[in-house]
Amino acid sequence: MTKYRFGKHPAKRDYRTLRFKDYLKSDIAAPPAQVDVLASVYKNLGISDPTVLFPMDGNDQYGDCTMAAAAHAITVYNGLTKTKVIMDPQALVKQYFQLTGGVDSGLDELKVLNFWQSTGIDTEKILAFVTIEPKDHTHVQQAIELFGGVYLGFQVQANADKDFDDKKPWTPGKLTNDGHAVYAVAYDQTGVTVLTWGNTQKATWAWWDECVDEAYAILPPNAQQSGFATGFDFDQLQADLKLVAG
Repeated sequence: MTKYRFGKHPAKRDYRTLRFKDYLKSDIAAPPAQVDVLASVYKNLGISDPTVLFPMDGNDQYGDCTMAAAAHAITVYNGLTKTKVIMDPQALVKQYFQLTGGVDSGLDELKVLNFWQSTGIDTEKILAFVTIEPKDHTHVQQAIELFGGVYLGFQVQANADKDFDDKKPWTPGKLTNDGHAVYAVAYDQTGVTVLTWGNTQKATWAWWDECVDEAYAILPPNAQQSGFATGFDFDQLQADLKLVAG
């Protein structure tokens, strides 16, 4: 059995973190019954093998899941604009150790997000990130539809690695003391699909409600383009970001 690692620290909160719900326009449409972002990425890039597009990124040796999930997000949102970007795993591990101070300690998602926005992961900066209330499934679904995914963290349930190997959906279970970061790229009425450990993994909404303790929508560089994420008030978000920075 492949050795899988966790590494997400408990969720940290910062009152300055902007909230997804505050930027939804009043006339935004309800999310579709199902969305599969990977289908568009596969078509755009001519590659349908998740093990090629979303490598392990050292997460079988190190607790760098927060960084691996970010790298997978970068591949997804570039893939949606027909650009192939797969971060070099060695570069990702190097950046992980830069953030941890040289020890394999894991990281909290907020630190990774702030670094991603201010400095860049794989030399690519995001414009912003906004927090989503995990229990609000409608907002989670809207974020996946609008932004191509949700960067999330969860408390690990027992048998998470075994169910991954057995290709079984994650369901609620006794929680361990571990935390893990993944990137959600699809949903339907039964649950979500996330990227982790070099592949895809399904999980039920019951698992989501039991385990997920933080979720974020990522605004990639192309969020400034006209027509991006219709229904989301990006102009107001930019104005608020300036206020927060001040």
